[in-house]
Amino acid sequence: MHVNVLTATPMDEGVLLDLQALTVACAEPETWVMELVQVGILEPLPRAAEAPQAWRFPAQALFTARTVRRLQRDLGVNLEGAALALELMEQLQALQARLVRAGVDD
Repeated sequence: MHVNVLTATPMDEGVLLDLQALTVACAEPETWVMELVQVGILEPLPRAAEAPQAWRFPAQALFTARTVRRLQRDLGVNLEGAALALELMEQLQALQARLVRAGVDD
């Protein structure tokens, strides 16, 4: 029998993650995170230095990166497809929020 274990880490917007923390949390190599930055899925904070080792990411980057990892692992989606899926998920959430505000939620 396969058992999934859910682990959660509470994070607030003040939490910043460096490249190593992000790679450890996602169980992926640094090159994978660098690819996420290259295609625009993740963006280091503007005040971060150019060197990847000095990059800092907001806490939300962890959830974004883990979503990409699930899309790749579970659905075989490439990074460009993951970027599109993330954009569509954000649009869907925005539309759902608008429906709730308009009182049209189910």
